[in-house]
Amino acid sequence: MEDVFVPLIAITSLFIGMPWIILHYITKWKQAPKITQEDEGLLDELYSLARRLEDRLNTVERIVAADNPDWQPRIKSEQPDDYLTRRN
Repeated sequence: MEDVFVPLIAITSLFIGMPWIILHYITKWKQAPKITQEDEGLLDELYSLARRLEDRLNTVERIVAADNPDWQPRIKSEQPDDYLTRRN
């Protein structure tokens, strides 16, 4: 009887347990919230606001640098602006 019990549990878990786990997580994945058009529009608006604020900061830095030759502007990041290339 013990010789049959262990393979029976292994086969049962393989054919019932594994598909149940896989289907459970597929269902959870499909129920996950997705980004809406409204959210995407808000992100685009926030990105354009950030770009305008950065332009204003650069303008202020140029003005301060012209008035004070010893002043050092902030170090700009060397990361490429690839957001627009991903969006278009």
